Amino acid sequence: IEQIKDVHARYEKKKKATNSTDFDDLLEKTLRMLKEHEEVADFYRRKFQFILVDEYQDTNKIQADFIDTLAAEHRNVMVVGDDAQSIYSWRGANFKNILAFPERYPDAQVFKIELNYRSVPEILSVANAAIAPNVEQFKKELSATRETKEIKPAVVALNDGNEQAQFIAQRILELRDEGIELDEIAILYRAHYHAVELQLELSRRGIPYQITSGVRFFEQAHIKDVAGFIRFVANPRDEVAFKRMIKLLPGIGNKSADNLWRAWEASLDANGEITSWSERLLPMQVGARSKKSWEQLAYTLDEIAPAGQPNPPSEMITSIVEAIYDDYAKANFTNYELRREDLNQLAAFARQFKDVNEFLSQLALISNVDAEAAPNQTADTETVSLSSVHQAKGLEYHTVFVIWLTDGMFPSTRSLETREAIEEERRLFYVAVTRARDELYLTYPHMRLNAGYGDMFQRPSRFLKEIPTQLLEDWQVSRG
Repeated sequence: IEQIKDVHARYEKKKKATNSTDFDDLLEKTLRMLKEHEEVADFYRRKFQFILVDEYQDTNKIQADFIDTLAAEHRNVMVVGDDAQSIYSWRGANFKNILAFPERYPDAQVFKIELNYRSVPEILSVANAAIAPNVEQFKKELSATRETKEIKPAVVALNDGNEQAQFIAQRILELRDEGIELDEIAILYRAHYHAVELQLELSRRGIPYQITSGVRFFEQAHIKDVAGFIRFVANPRDEVAFKRMIKLLPGIGNKSADNLWRAWEASLDANGEITSWSERLLPMQVGARSKKSWEQLAYTLDEIAPAGQPNPPSEMITSIVEAIYDDYAKANFTNYELRREDLNQLAAFARQFKDVNEFLSQLALISNVDAEAAPNQTADTETVSLSSVHQAKGLEYHTVFVIWLTDGMFPSTRSLETREAIEEERRLFYVAVTRARDELYLTYPHMRLNAGYGDMFQRPSRFLKEIPTQLLEDWQVSRG
């Protein structure tokens, strides 16, 4: 706490010295001005006699206080929002603002907009059932203006993440044959790393896709960083991998990396065989700032590839992260926890490969497919959308797949601790369901590969169990 206070004090001092404000200041300082200078508040109250606020469920405390202060005299306020789509508490949104609005404005009229023009009745029935268990909400019952298509949303149980990916890819190809454009298909997930197997399978099948929730999984910096260690022990003459690996160490930049590469290359035998990484690396000249981490690197390479023979890929990833990369990620990434989860998923994914070259071939395959596809994809190219549910809010598609619907994945493990958290997670599921216009597929694998524990049995998401079975169609996947 003291460190946070210190950083905050220095940050405020820096802003003052440079006569700068950030976005939070624009809200906080304006609200303070209105509260401390009544004549200023009166001026703006006369200026803005009627106030309309959209997406009110996403407002934070300062924004709500600002509106209340501005409307203190005339109280002519109209807010529009959907409490069932309040999913941004992690960035400061206060769900209580919309729920407590009738209490703060007792004379307010509440108009419930329950007609839905997007989805078929079958999807809306599932959406209504999905949000019903939430205690804190304005009760609503969505009804459709569209006619029934007599196609119930499907719940699909799969063996594991790979079979889930295969099912979705196959169904996408069938939908395309039925005349559904790829742009009208979305795959939604709770967290970015949930789509690892899916990205591989879509690439293998030649199905173009775009990730609207960030960079493709295997193209992320932290994934490439850890893969660099593995590429190097598999091929000690890989200059790019060597330099990427050592530039993670403190005090080593481009010039130092060039010098160290020349020294490393000169130390190699004609056949490039390695009996001990540390025997070759430790005599090399590095700066005082780099010495300790250089030794750590040398001994880590001995651990992951003793006598030059690489361990199984999953074991190597775990060792690299624990010995070196975890500290680097903590120091260099503000979203360390998300990246750490990605690396756990990478290790779990790698468990299916015993041979390092097979693992690297798979990484190269997806990277090459992506690189070849990118220049050819224009604005007119059809692509399937892969997105987190948060990023998909406000969008709609003909067909939606919601994947990894297991407890611990969706809902996330952290959300299971409090009722408030699980209710927000349920609202997130509601948002996912209501992105679909015509077809909805809810998938969950029975097993999940875990880096440290092998295959782990997965319980179906509690959100699936809360939906009456008569509203869903249970799809069975044939296994030949």
